[in-house]
Amino acid sequence: MSEIQNKINQLIENREMARMGGGQKTIDKQHEKGKYTARERIQMLLDEGSFEEFDMFVTHRCYDFGMEKKHTFGDGVVTGYGTIEGRLVYVFAQDFTVTAGSLSLSMSEKICKVMDMAMRNGAPCIGLNDSGGARIQEGVNALAGYANIFQRNVMASGVIPQISAIFGPCAGGAVYSPALTDFIIMKKNTSNMFLTGPKVVKTVTGEDVTQEELGGAMMHTTKSGVAQFAVDTEEEGIQLIRQLLSYMPQNNMEDTPLTVCTDQINRLEDSLNDIIPDNPNKPYDMAEVIRAIVDNGEYLEPAANFAKNIITCFARFNGQSVGIIANQPKYMAGVLDINASRKAARFVRFCDAFNIPLVTLVDVPGFLPGTTQEYGGVITHGAKLLFAYCEATVPKVTVTLRKAYGGAYIVMSSKHIRGDINYAWPTAEIAVMGASGAVEVLHAKELAAFTNPEEKAKFVEEKENEYRDKFSNPYNAARYGYIDDVIEPRNTRFRIIRALQSLATKRLQNPAKKHSNIPL
Repeated sequence: MSEIQNKINQLIENREMARMGGGQKTIDKQHEKGKYTARERIQMLLDEGSFEEFDMFVTHRCYDFGMEKKHTFGDGVVTGYGTIEGRLVYVFAQDFTVTAGSLSLSMSEKICKVMDMAMRNGAPCIGLNDSGGARIQEGVNALAGYANIFQRNVMASGVIPQISAIFGPCAGGAVYSPALTDFIIMKKNTSNMFLTGPKVVKTVTGEDVTQEELGGAMMHTTKSGVAQFAVDTEEEGIQLIRQLLSYMPQNNMEDTPLTVCTDQINRLEDSLNDIIPDNPNKPYDMAEVIRAIVDNGEYLEPAANFAKNIITCFARFNGQSVGIIANQPKYMAGVLDINASRKAARFVRFCDAFNIPLVTLVDVPGFLPGTTQEYGGVITHGAKLLFAYCEATVPKVTVTLRKAYGGAYIVMSSKHIRGDINYAWPTAEIAVMGASGAVEVLHAKELAAFTNPEEKAKFVEEKENEYRDKFSNPYNAARYGYIDDVIEPRNTRFRIIRALQSLATKRLQNPAKKHSNIPL
């Protein structure tokens, strides 16, 4: 056998060793836990045969604590690029079979290289996380590795889409990279994210808490809002990544992708003419409105189980991707509170960064009152949503379905904060406050003078009806041009599509600045 053939055989052998990661035993252990390996995950994520790998033969450079005896090709992460539905993406997948996927300086350099290439070539970057944390044997070098990744996450923010999937442990400093990305997907009962684990919590605070309770998928998608999706299987999580990317451009310089629309643009939805209850305090499901007006009734909702009083979702109108923000009267009457404001503000800013038009469906009675909200800084958090809408330069189409009261009316993409086209249904009520509260303020002296309860009740009813006659319709706002048109509910889909078509060539720039100072 020639020397050249020997070298080729050595290459083939080395590749096979690299593909085995930590070896068959550790791969079997991974499977026993119900988890896939890094390479299996990449294979599921990317189009068949499209993956091109980098740095397969990288090893760590640590010689302390016995690490000089443990050199594995790839060093605990698989990196490279491929395509999803024919579109370029970059990906890194942590390999738990190699030193529990712990992060070394070499591993961080592999991840940073992929992120740099994604930025240079204007393509999304996807991280599949499954790691025991920093490689303790490397000390400050492991911390430096994390910091280098975080810096790139920040530089890439708003330039290319970044998606993180957590398919195993993610603890300590490791959590900050996913937290800096645009969307986080977690697998139930397998993944977790926390800064300090249950043992440290027990030592410091005395609390007894499990890993799942402290940082599991359900906690983060319902209570903290850190993650946007909780999935039952890794397959479901990977499919979600593919689905999410279908709504996004490759980078901030591109327009959103267009798909072929098989749904009539002038489809009338008669059900919408009857969806608003006669009783203004009675709820209805805003999700039904969304399904009725978007292409084929399909939408994808991040953070569906967090701050349910507001809906944020991706959908399409005539094949064009849009971001929808909609108050949900079915939960807490659709009121805005701290969590709803944070959730919606982040979504608005993501859409604006990536040229995704905004469609806002309004039915909001105001901001949630009370000491819990005020002590928690609802003013600052509400200002985040206001800031996000004010700052956004993408096309903005707003439809007011029912209530739009007080500051919440302004915040929800009103004409005054550069809403491009603002429609209202005939059922819209645009006012400083509801009839009951308004009468208490406007007629406080008269009410205080009543001694007969029946006469007082009759007076209140009369004045509330008078207030409703003036404000429980959209025509007062339309008089001033704050509403561009009052539309028939069943025609909403067509009017939104026409509005978006008219705004396709919109050009708007904010003043030049280093960056804004959003109220964090």
